[in-house]
Amino acid sequence: MTRSLDIVYFAWVRERLGMDQERVQLDDDTGTIGDVLTMLVDRGGIYAEIFADTGKLRFALDQDYAVLATPVGSAQELAIFPPVTGG
Repeated sequence: MTRSLDIVYFAWVRERLGMDQERVQLDDDTGTIGDVLTMLVDRGGIYAEIFADTGKLRFALDQDYAVLATPVGSAQELAIFPPVTGG
């Protein structure tokens, strides 16, 4: 069985992909944000370039800050963005 997840991209991630969001289908064995990132890397090309180095990225699952080991569960949205700095 599959389920859908909306992925929203921000800042340079959005610019490099040329889109601000997409809907992906997840298999039952896609358990964590890290699994979703692996799926994106496996697409190759620009996805592999962007998502291979997860240290340059931050995540929010249904608008709550999350890490790679966070279970996706029944979440509807994954946001991917670079670290935010400010002063």
